[in-house]
Amino acid sequence: MKSQYSFNTSYIIGISFISALGGYLFGFDFAVIAGALPFLKEQFGFNEVQEGFATASLALGCIGGCLLAGRISDRWGRRKGLMLAAAVFFISSLAMAFSHNSVVFIAARFAAGIGVGMASVLSPMYIAEVAPTNMRGRMVAINQLTIVIGIFVTNLVNYSLRNEGADAWRWMVGLGAVPSALFLLGVCWLPESPRWLAKAGHLSLAEKILKKIGGGDYAVHTLAAIRKSVAGDTVVRYKDVFQRSVFPVVLVGIGLAVFQQLCGINVVFNYTATIFESVGFSQDNQLKQTVFIGLVNMICTLVAMWQVDRLGRKPLMVLGAIGLAVLYVVSATLLKQRSAMASWPLLAAIGLYAMTLAPVTWVLISEIFPNKVRGAATSIAVLALWASYAVLTFTFPILAKKLGTYTPFYIYAGVCILGFLFIRYRVKETKGKSLEEMDAVFSGH
Repeated sequence: MKSQYSFNTSYIIGISFISALGGYLFGFDFAVIAGALPFLKEQFGFNEVQEGFATASLALGCIGGCLLAGRISDRWGRRKGLMLAAAVFFISSLAMAFSHNSVVFIAARFAAGIGVGMASVLSPMYIAEVAPTNMRGRMVAINQLTIVIGIFVTNLVNYSLRNEGADAWRWMVGLGAVPSALFLLGVCWLPESPRWLAKAGHLSLAEKILKKIGGGDYAVHTLAAIRKSVAGDTVVRYKDVFQRSVFPVVLVGIGLAVFQQLCGINVVFNYTATIFESVGFSQDNQLKQTVFIGLVNMICTLVAMWQVDRLGRKPLMVLGAIGLAVLYVVSATLLKQRSAMASWPLLAAIGLYAMTLAPVTWVLISEIFPNKVRGAATSIAVLALWASYAVLTFTFPILAKKLGTYTPFYIYAGVCILGFLFIRYRVKETKGKSLEEMDAVFSGH
């Protein structure tokens, strides 16, 4: 199937990038808190518990967004779900900017999380369902690329606004309305997922979109495979993912999602100021470090996009798990010594994560589930991801206050060793397999 069809590459890349703007929103709200937090702490007087909750409130909203995304996308389609996510994010960005107290800010950030949670499920799922097998890894990785572009651009904007006074944080969070408006306009142009259309009984429209992607022969072949994979399927409920034939694969997806977060790297993104303040960096240098982190993250994600369909998913995941464990031990040792050199292994950890666990986890989650339960199963896996992120970001400032900034990194190193064992024995290679072949790939689970 790799060579016998002539794919409309520019069209596939175009719709993948538009869908992946949902990832940009993820990257924006993920990164903006690192720049805004020093100002918010000063304005609202956060202690370490309130600081953790303000950061984790995004993830709590994301959990609700994940649950909504599965139901909406299975009932009304992936495209309408993406439109709703963009609209929610647009409104919540403005609400955060005009917050007059911490309660309103946290509530608005929770609402933003609903939009981000929906997009984090639907964007990679949509791309996986549209992209041909030989391009799927790279196209889904576009979602991760837009996430890191969002992080980098947001870090640059945060740094440029650092001298705008006590209300600088309002501009930082309010500017999220711009990419969300562009995302909403772009989604209006997207076609619906042909796999969802076929599942919903709109076979002629599904065939038309598949023809535009890869021509008539590709459309006939793919549509036949889709119809076979969803034969006898009705409305999918969340309880369907607990069937014996499906649930083992769902557990693999949940395990991957939990590991991607509890491996700990996101505390470096979200608590850059706290970490580097502990080794004596000024506020200006703390914000400068966020820019370096964003740049390394973006460059290494580009490398990952080049390699994910060449090296395969599993080798990259194994490399990430072992490499992070080593880098965390080095970082923790230097942080304990209050050495400014700790920035180097932490930057290396960011780069390694960007080339391995960050994009590849999203690729695997988007492709391993059977067609008939993909919406619900993806939602559950991503829900687990956001719940883990909430735990991670809530606990870090408390652990850092009680045990020192360096101690959590020893814990994260241990998590990475467990993650390596999980990937080694439970995850199978999916490179070069169509979505309809995944049942056979994972039947051993």
